[in-house]
Amino acid sequence: MRKLAVALTLAALVAIPAFAGNYGQKPAGDIVAVASGAGSFGTLVTAIQAAGLVETLQGPGPFTVFAPTDEAFAKLPAGTVEALLADPAKLAGILKYHVVAGKVTAADVVKLTSAKTVQGQSLAIDAKDGVKVNDAKVVTADVMASNGVIHVIDTVLLPN
Repeated sequence: MRKLAVALTLAALVAIPAFAGNYGQKPAGDIVAVASGAGSFGTLVTAIQAAGLVETLQGPGPFTVFAPTDEAFAKLPAGTVEALLADPAKLAGILKYHVVAGKVTAADVVKLTSAKTVQGQSLAIDAKDGVKVNDAKVVTADVMASNGVIHVIDTVLLPN
């Protein structure tokens, strides 16, 4: 488990160049600012805006966000993103399913088997072979923000 936590931390330092400068420094901003500046979360940021969650995710938190990349959103069936953007209440529920209250770093995640989301349902966590949250793989962990932490995932999480 300890080796996995070290590997996840190292992956966070090198996997996405936009975040490489974040390590060992004061976070570049709140969760929304960090996601906006990364360049790989355009769809997520648009969804956060459409769902009316910008102010919340800019708040004091702390929050842990399992953040799907633009490529993760592209895996959804055609028209899904557009339909969700047109239904802010449903979109907000899905986005809240990606957020856990508190700051849960990679070292914490590997000790968990589940985490309750702010949407109310729990996410299954499996750290046996890399870290998976439900069916999403954590591709970069511990992207620090002033009000929490982002873990980058490769699949959009959908509540039951």
